[in-house]
Order: sequence, then structure tokens, then C-alpha cells
Amino acid sequence: MAENKIKVLIVDDQTDLAEELKNVLETDACLTVLGTAYDGFDALKKMQISLPDVVLMDIRMPQMNGVVATQRIKSEYPDVKVVILTTFDDSDYILNAINNGASGYLLKDIGSAALIDAVKNAYQGDTILPAKIARRIADAAKHVAADREIKLMRSFGLSDREVEIALMMYEGFTNRQISSALKLSEGTTRNYVSSIYIKTDSENRAQAIEAIRAVL
Repeated sequence: MAENKIKVLIVDDQTDLAEELKNVLETDACLTVLGTAYDGFDALKKMQISLPDVVLMDIRMPQMNGVVATQRIKSEYPDVKVVILTTFDDSDYILNAINNGASGYLLKDIGSAALIDAVKNAYQGDTILPAKIARRIADAAKHVAADREIKLMRSFGLSDREVEIALMMYEGFTNRQISSALKLSEGTTRNYVSSIYIKTDSENRAQAIEAIRAVL
């Protein structure tokens, strides 16, 4: 039976809290806690000895923080699920953790039953994002998108439509795909692309994309 349990590693420099989390998780017969680690270095060391299925990862820790540790773990052990568990509902941390491969993000005030469910869901491959956190990510993403648009307008004097097409070019869309997505004729799209070449001082698509990349 034990080999079928979901194996969990808790990474948190607050040892009392780590023990509390361990006690909560082990009330469920489907979970077993392999141990606790006090920072990312300690976690990686312990994972060489016994590999967990799910890592509960604090963010602010000495030596190696949770974002860097998540990146290292996902690089070395891509099948291990990492769930960020922290008191800091900061959008930068949220985005960095998710971008570095975290399976989800939980605040430390989560209830016991919800914590157990989150670990099980992460193990099954779900992304764990409470509504409060999802709103933060959506808001942050809007700010990032707006920031990119402003940079392109200021750097090259692009129109709103040209900014939209420039970003799609940067993301790898072909002219035909741009035309289809924006409901434009291919001729109209070519005209916009030609205008972007002129404004970015480029002779071809590759040069234009490099110019766009340089300011984003």
C-alpha cells in the first residue's frame, strides 16, 4: 500500500510550519511526507536520496529561493510536480513561479482539506490556482501586454493595428495566419507588414523580428 502513496517533500525555512504541514498531509492515507528541507539547496540534496512526486515549495528562503529551486527541480526532474506555498500573494512571484514550471500556487492560510486536495490534484496534473491568484495573474498579464504595446509604439511609431501585427510576427505567425486571425485580406496584411519593415528599418521579416525583440 505504501508504494502507492503520493510522496511529498516540504521545502520551507520555517521549521515549525513545515512540521505543521507534514502533520496535516499525513492525516490522509493517500499521502506520505518524505521529509522537510529548509531551502532549495537542501531540497535538491534530499531529492537525490528519495524522489518525491510533489514538492510543496516556499518562495522566500535563504541561499536558494523557491523560484530558482523550482526551475532547478523542473530541469533535473521534469515529472516532479512543484506547488508554490507562500504568504506572499505578489503577482511577480506568481508569474515567475508558473513560468519556471510550477504546477500551481497556494497561500499558506489554505485550509487542511484544501491543502490535501491541492496536492492530490497537482499529482494528477492539474494546475492549482485559486480564484484570488488567477485574478492576480490575469491582471499582471494585462500589464505586461500593455507594456509591450507601449514600447513598440514609442520605439517605432507603430499604429495600434501595426502593433498587433508586429507582436503576432514576433510570436511566429505567418501572414496567412495573421490574416485569418484578424479577418484581413492577405494583401492588407502584406501592406501592414511592409509598413512595419519601414518603421523598424528592416529589409525582411527576420530583421523586423530582431528589432521588435530588442525593445520588448
